[in-house]
Amino acid sequence: MRIAVVGAGAMGSVYAGLLGDSGHEVWAVDPWVEHVEAIRGHGVRVETAGGDRVVRIRATTDPGDVGIVDLVVIATKAMDVRAAAEGSRALVGPETVVLSIQNGLGSGDVAAEVLGDDRVLLGIAGGFGSSVVAPGHVRPQQLGVIGLGARAGTETERVERVAEVWRGAGFTVRVFEDVERLVWEKLVCNAGFSGPCTVLGRTIGEILDDPHAWSVSAACAQEAYDVALASGIAIGYDDPVAHLAAFGARIRGARPSMLLDRLAGRPCEIDAINGAIPPRAQAVGLQAPVNATVTALVKAGEPPAASP
Repeated sequence: MRIAVVGAGAMGSVYAGLLGDSGHEVWAVDPWVEHVEAIRGHGVRVETAGGDRVVRIRATTDPGDVGIVDLVVIATKAMDVRAAAEGSRALVGPETVVLSIQNGLGSGDVAAEVLGDDRVLLGIAGGFGSSVVAPGHVRPQQLGVIGLGARAGTETERVERVAEVWRGAGFTVRVFEDVERLVWEKLVCNAGFSGPCTVLGRTIGEILDDPHAWSVSAACAQEAYDVALASGIAIGYDDPVAHLAAFGARIRGARPSMLLDRLAGRPCEIDAINGAIPPRAQAVGLQAPVNATVTALVKAGEPPAASP
């Protein structure tokens, strides 16, 4: 299969490396010139607890170099999805499937608006905690779970075909018939850790160990969970705070990608995560004051160029 991973950052490079290692023709498409040049010259290095591998894949800053592919994986941050989808038009043919795989709410809708409901699948990655060590070198904390779901108009057969590609590359994959459940189950955990870790500059374990910080994280997760239930989403667990604690305990040393963006001086995708909860709460007659406060604090810490 010919695969283009658009947005080859910390997570996209893991996808590209492991998919390439399983025998597919993989292109990493990313504007970071040094990263692309390192992959071209030496391959992408994926360093995990279970092994360290260097995989030869193709890389470019220009989607026009790639041609039509069978699968486009949009792995950018949420705020970059529209530009990535527009740039992916050159990769898309009549049979191309597009997988939009981001944190938070709304990215799949944006990709589908640009590229069409009938070809866009929705993905969620959980438990990876990946970081870029150097250009061409990424380090996931562990290989977590990839969740896949169909959007309206997308055939289930396509979802299963894509799932088998990822399984063949060594990923653990869960396929969801209810795509909204997929999104919200991950959002509860993201809301609990992404914003609070970014505001406080702490790892997930440090949040868990501080009762004051943990009270904020737990409240963010509880608010998100309450909004999901009020919206008719069938969340697969009954206690969001216990679920958040168990999730965090598995990746205690991790820094959420939002915190990594803050430390690197990049804009944060707060609007798609904690910032997405208050308007959804209002729509179902609830309030989400803790998520609103955390969102405001993250925005207050943005560098001037990234502020709206």
